[in-house]
Amino acid sequence: MKWQLSLVAIACPTLIACSTTDIEPEIPERGITPGYLCKANGLETLVGSQANGKVGADALNKSGARRLRWIAPNTAVTKDYRQDRLNISYDDNMVITRVNCG
Repeated sequence: MKWQLSLVAIACPTLIACSTTDIEPEIPERGITPGYLCKANGLETLVGSQANGKVGADALNKSGARRLRWIAPNTAVTKDYRQDRLNISYDDNMVITRVNCG
């Protein structure tokens, strides 16, 4: 009987430490990074500007997006939609032609 009590005293803290709560962490949908949502409103003013790192960094910051994808002329890109991504397309002269989210 004594050894059974000792076993319970040892096993209970171990079981409590390994138990989980009923609340499971939310798994974000594919293409979504929690806390980041791209909004390109107002960034259309960049069309006609020179494409460079500073412009890209400023646009990314203003958009609220997490990722920036530069799209060079005649480049194939995936059509997967990401709410956390800003796309900036430019032409052969490095002039921005389009700014959008996705």
